[in-house]
Amino acid sequence: MRGAVLVAIAATVGNFLQGWDNSTIAGAVIYIKREFNLESQPTMEGLIVAMSLVGGTAITTFSGPVADVFGRRPMLILSSICYLAGSLVMLWSPNVYILLLARLLDGFGIGLSVTLVPLYISETAPSEIRGTLNTLPQFLGSGGMFMSYIMVFVMSLQDSPNWRVMLGVLAIPSLSFLALTVLFLPESPRWLVSKGRLDEAKLVLQRLRGRDDVAGEMALLLEGLGVGKDPSIEEYIIGPANDGLHGGEPPVDKMGEVRLYGAEEGVSWVAKPVTGQSTLGIVSRQGSMANQNIPLMDPLVTLFGSVHESNLPAGGGGSMFGSMRGSMFFPSTSSMLNMITGPGNNQDSEDNKSPLLQPRQGSDKDYATASSLRPSGYGSSMFGGQRNSSIFAAGEEGGGVGIGGGWQLAYKKKEGGLQRVYLHGGAAAGSRRGSMVSGIGGAMDVEEIGAGEFVPAAALVSQTAVCSKDVLAGGKPQIGGRRPPQKESKGAGCSDLFEPGIKRALVVGVVLQFLQQISGINGVLYYAPQILQEAGVSILLASLGLRSDSASILISLFSTIIMLPCIMISMRIMDVAGRRSIMLYTIPILVVALFALVFSSIVSMGAVPRAIISTGGVVVYMSCFVMGFGVIPNILCAEIFPTAARGLCITICALTYWIMNIVVTYSSPLLLNSLGLAGVFTIFGIGCMLSWVFVFLKVPETKGMPLEVISEFFAAGASVLDRQN
Repeated sequence: MRGAVLVAIAATVGNFLQGWDNSTIAGAVIYIKREFNLESQPTMEGLIVAMSLVGGTAITTFSGPVADVFGRRPMLILSSICYLAGSLVMLWSPNVYILLLARLLDGFGIGLSVTLVPLYISETAPSEIRGTLNTLPQFLGSGGMFMSYIMVFVMSLQDSPNWRVMLGVLAIPSLSFLALTVLFLPESPRWLVSKGRLDEAKLVLQRLRGRDDVAGEMALLLEGLGVGKDPSIEEYIIGPANDGLHGGEPPVDKMGEVRLYGAEEGVSWVAKPVTGQSTLGIVSRQGSMANQNIPLMDPLVTLFGSVHESNLPAGGGGSMFGSMRGSMFFPSTSSMLNMITGPGNNQDSEDNKSPLLQPRQGSDKDYATASSLRPSGYGSSMFGGQRNSSIFAAGEEGGGVGIGGGWQLAYKKKEGGLQRVYLHGGAAAGSRRGSMVSGIGGAMDVEEIGAGEFVPAAALVSQTAVCSKDVLAGGKPQIGGRRPPQKESKGAGCSDLFEPGIKRALVVGVVLQFLQQISGINGVLYYAPQILQEAGVSILLASLGLRSDSASILISLFSTIIMLPCIMISMRIMDVAGRRSIMLYTIPILVVALFALVFSSIVSMGAVPRAIISTGGVVVYMSCFVMGFGVIPNILCAEIFPTAARGLCITICALTYWIMNIVVTYSSPLLLNSLGLAGVFTIFGIGCMLSWVFVFLKVPETKGMPLEVISEFFAAGASVLDRQN
């Protein structure tokens, strides 16, 4: 995965420039005020600092839709050009009005990079490390702030610091960013597929994945051109078609079976639907057993979470309801194995602790086998892969059917057309004659299945996005008839935002961006120097012979330095613990830190205890914020929307971020004057509590899931729930 990692690092140089600019202007404005005599003009001073926010907000309004038309890479190139032009104009800046123009250009570059870099990384990264790579923008942004503060601090020690040089140095890393975007960054393979440029998309994927066989992911990208119509969720017991679930080549629909097809002619396997009461019906009405009594819990949270829930303990019984932690939607591996083999026969205790997304290794039987996706018609070499790959193998090393995160792509025939099937299952188990496979509300005898290999699987089923009507030749699906789109994808319009799945995803993205800003990060960053000065840090620095301006910059440097190790921890656990879990654990710490600051400001105490509480509150808040709520909203917004609507939806989410950023930045001084520091941080603390409630009730877990599967989940769950409502 080295190719994807290097591309992500190169793209996040734009975020490095954003952090660099934010810190540089914070230090340079001290000297700008002196040269242009702005001490009596606070409005102009504020405008100089805020002009980049204005530029970022303005360009965000169309950055996503334009990126859908012209591509992600050209917009990143434009971002680097804006950074370079803005820094050169700031280096010149003969008067304050030229400086405002330079800050506006700089804001254009910031707006493009903040909006599009997470989108670009999500579309190029493997699903297994997508969260880690999408934490890089936060890390490099903080790294840019740190390096910039060092430069500004060193220059502030001079007798006459030159603010133009402080701001103009940005041209050097901007030039590097321009070279990387032009010479190194590829176009997003998902965007290339949406424009029908499949050969280019294949070459990019091969470069990013470091292998020639990208068949499964190419098929996934084609299917991602549209969210399937009439999505449904089904559960199967799957066996190879050459064995049959009861030997031979049974016809489709015999004893309720369905046939699932690979891409090559004659390659298929047979699936036995799990009969009985619909799992989706249970979940959509009342969530999981563990969450059924929680008011306002969105069942979509349960649907997503069931993919990641830990397996049931060994000996937990054959019922899917044997544990409150068990999944009601996607049965966990051990619970399904207990259904198949009976209680007490699964002795692998370590596997019982693993989430379903981490397929079991070294099971007694091989997984059910299927072919790679290789159309015999258009682009047969494009989808080339190896035969007899494991259908639920963790990676794609063995074949082309894998699409990441333990998911597979297959097809089935229905009513004169083809349906795509996103499969996710547990480990295969050898059949045991006479044992029972217990479904939800029903069971089937393994003797009906036969002695072949079989594996439990859950499936997202919907209408395929790219197969034409004439793919059914001679009564059998010919996946070789797959054709690329005949014309470019037009992208999403405003009416598409009201599709059930997109609408629910958009609510999650917009509200997260809104709550992120009212949680108080801008206020804490703004008042951190003041808080630390009141805690006595400035007195300590003054005793070292530093001027007040140098001491203020050094305090900000200390505030930034604590972010970097915390972001590194977040990078390490983002794809392990998951986005939702990290937010649920870190947001309560933000609440405690904010109320500690409130406590220190309203309770009379000695100077030393006040300094300890105040400094500790700032450090803990900033550390936990950058680990969770500072980065995860952007990651989720880049993951939860379908390809056709991703640019438009991310634009809406980014606009929410920028507008709320401006509102909080400009309202904080007003609130400080009317409510005091304790009142301001109390409001921020309440905002954090509201954020935790929203995350708990409405935000699903997306770690390890392919982007197309995530959007299909939203569509499947939302459409069924809307019909029930």
